[in-house]
Amino acid sequence: MFRRMTSAIMGAAIAFGLTSAAHAVELRYAHVGTEGDIQTIFAEEAAKKIDEATNGDVTVKVYPASQLGSVAEMVDGVRMGSISMGHHDFASLARIVPEVAVFNAPFLFKNAEQALAATDPATSPVLKEINEKLVEKGGVRIIGRIYRGAREISANFPVKSPADLKGKAFRAVPLDLWVSMVKGFGAVPTPVEVSELPTALMTGLVVGQENPLTMIYANKLYEVQKSVSMTDHMQSILAVFINEDVWQGLTEDQRKTISKVLDDEAHISLKMAQDSKADLISKLKEKGMTIVTEDNGLDLDAFKKSVLDQIKSDFPDYAPYYDRIANMN
Repeated sequence: MFRRMTSAIMGAAIAFGLTSAAHAVELRYAHVGTEGDIQTIFAEEAAKKIDEATNGDVTVKVYPASQLGSVAEMVDGVRMGSISMGHHDFASLARIVPEVAVFNAPFLFKNAEQALAATDPATSPVLKEINEKLVEKGGVRIIGRIYRGAREISANFPVKSPADLKGKAFRAVPLDLWVSMVKGFGAVPTPVEVSELPTALMTGLVVGQENPLTMIYANKLYEVQKSVSMTDHMQSILAVFINEDVWQGLTEDQRKTISKVLDDEAHISLKMAQDSKADLISKLKEKGMTIVTEDNGLDLDAFKKSVLDQIKSDFPDYAPYYDRIANMN
């Protein structure tokens, strides 16, 4: 018992990065995003504004680009307390509570605004329910979210329907939900970590991948991919999560301040993604990429049917969440 208590205290101390001033804390914030991506800008801005809003009582040191490990290692670090907080797809927490992955489910939200509302930790009834389970089972709490834009399919050939990907190796985020979705694309799911993605595409290990336009451009995937299909199959929402002991170790005012900063930045990320879409499409065209839309042959209905059939088969427990989220504003 004493050993467990000592371990917990040491973990919290590491995560906090306690300074000599008793009231000041430093939070270690990890993520896998690279320079230029909306998620990276979000983390940097949030860190700066938390420091300003708390008059330096809470500082946030950001470790981007997988510096503290892969997605799984980051989540484990937050659970243990060696990392204070991080962000990634909601589905990255599915090892703790499987149903949290529903917030990343394809063809779930009506639009970006609804996606942001449905994932608000302060007001979303569905997220509140799931958050209680995350705290109880994993000692992790979702305290914010990031909007990165709709996810699109890129490949080294034009993709217009699931038939075009049949039998081809396609990158899947190493999470069950993504594996299921890629099967729905008609492809063979091949798990690849984001840090290894450009090499996997260049060597032909996989023929394609799916991500928001901002990531496709920031990671220069136009150098190894020829086409983007505007499927908008998923509204890319990332969860910002924190170790529960670290969270409870903050004062109530500090928690309120951090929550407000993260909510403000979530709305900024939404505007940033929406404002940049046309510009990103233009830039990708300039880099030689073909943009496939319904106007030039994209069969969006075929993708919807195939993907939703696969998801409903693999995750029958998602059905009631789909209905509740669909009715949220």
